[in-house]
Amino acid sequence: MRRPRGEPGSRAPRPTERVTYAGPGESWSPSPTSMLRILLSAQTSPARLSGLLLIPPVQPCYLGSSKSGDRPFGGGPVQGLQRLLEQARSPGELLRWLSQNPTKVRAHHYPVALRRLGQLLVSQPRPPPVEKATLQDLSQLIIRNCPSFDVHTIHVCLHLAVLLGFPSDGPLLCALERERRSRLPPKAPSPHQPAAHGGQRLETALSCPHFLRYPRQHLIRSLAEARPEELTPHVMVLLAQHLARHRLREPQLLEAIAHFLVVEEAQLNSKVVQKLVLPFGRLNYLPLEQQFMPCLERILAREAGVAPLATVNILMSLCQLQRFPSRALQFVFSPSFINHISGTPPSLIVRRYLSLLDTAVELELPGYQGPRLPQRQRVPIFPQPLITDRARCKYSHKDIVAEGLRQLLGEEKYRQDLTVPPGYCTDFLLCVGSSGAVLPVRTQDPFLPYPPRSCQQDQADSNPTTQGSPQRVVLMLRERWHFCREGRVLLGSRALRERHLGLMGYQLLPLPFEELESQRGLPQLKSYLRQKLQALGLRWGPEGG
Repeated sequence: MRRPRGEPGSRAPRPTERVTYAGPGESWSPSPTSMLRILLSAQTSPARLSGLLLIPPVQPCYLGSSKSGDRPFGGGPVQGLQRLLEQARSPGELLRWLSQNPTKVRAHHYPVALRRLGQLLVSQPRPPPVEKATLQDLSQLIIRNCPSFDVHTIHVCLHLAVLLGFPSDGPLLCALERERRSRLPPKAPSPHQPAAHGGQRLETALSCPHFLRYPRQHLIRSLAEARPEELTPHVMVLLAQHLARHRLREPQLLEAIAHFLVVEEAQLNSKVVQKLVLPFGRLNYLPLEQQFMPCLERILAREAGVAPLATVNILMSLCQLQRFPSRALQFVFSPSFINHISGTPPSLIVRRYLSLLDTAVELELPGYQGPRLPQRQRVPIFPQPLITDRARCKYSHKDIVAEGLRQLLGEEKYRQDLTVPPGYCTDFLLCVGSSGAVLPVRTQDPFLPYPPRSCQQDQADSNPTTQGSPQRVVLMLRERWHFCREGRVLLGSRALRERHLGLMGYQLLPLPFEELESQRGLPQLKSYLRQKLQALGLRWGPEGG
């Protein structure tokens, strides 16, 4: 990758200097108070330029097919160029990184450059000078390459260009707007409707990483005010991703997504549907829309062989809702489907999801008669703590609970982060004798047999001290982020894990975050754990034999 040449001599333009933007067959000459002055003096428009800091960094987008599968093409040099753009110290350096490395530049680099330009102008007391040639060349680069941009990149560039002060009738915004309109589905003209629409406000709000600071009614109102043609798959996918990412279990918004999916069924492919269905499984919300499940079954029947990973993702979301379309299950467990995905880039993740689906069929569909996942294709489902738990380990109660159990029971009488067949990671596991005594784990087999015996499903909800054989008690941490935001509903993945462990015969002892947070120090926590264990009839120490 070529390094930019030395910084050219910088000169602040005179107040009367005019800047000309020449696009193909058009030109524009702004007045002295137009875009150049806005760019050169951040103090003159703090509200507009501060908006640039709310636009999230643009992630690489994959366009089209290639031999590399679904990964962003370009590898290290492409990501390295993005870092260099994000660290550029002047507008001139931004332009040189783009113009001198044409083989490394991808579509997502242009909004990165625009965003960095705004940061340079708003984050410094005296913004660096911007030469008219720099602005003209940057505009021309974007105009020349915007036909290859995906919809998301076009929208982000439009937002950034408006915030930077590029004129609405200038060549840059005109070119981007033409590209944006060319991607919209055909619609009848409506000259009597206003230009500002709820759909645009909705998309702008969803693109802001700090949106949670604003009332959610703003999002609901923007959705209600949007015209039907503005609620495109792109906008609805943004909404679905926003709800899933922030654990927002908003019935009105989720019902709107379900209705959109039903109405637009014929226009949606499985790769879009998997994103629209994601929040329902994650937020453990089954919509009231009566055609929701029939619609998904028809889409799965139509698209199952087109995109294997998308098909399995849809089934995973439905599995969290305890919904199992029989025909789709038979298809993904068929030898032809399994042979088709073998050797492909997403093979491992698909096999992991198929293993979970097979477990769900075993435990939750006793009457299922179709094909199953062959034993040789099965892999551990969740062989380690989930990513969210590892990312938030410093906020977790796991360490202090482990120390409380160590002082209360002794290290030999519990196991932490033990993965039990068919691949669920448990927080803490105890082995309990028929008398209720907590037994040393090393003297017992901590695993219950899988597939479980039929009688064990009947024992799952019974008291472990009444059984003749040793029982296994699993202490389940229920952290704050295991729930939907501001609610008492477990996320779909958490509810599924607890449901399956219970069906396999493990006795579950939940430890809710409210109770754990109310304990002040280790002595109180030990007393809390003692009460919890004794409520199950468990004994340990000298009195436990």
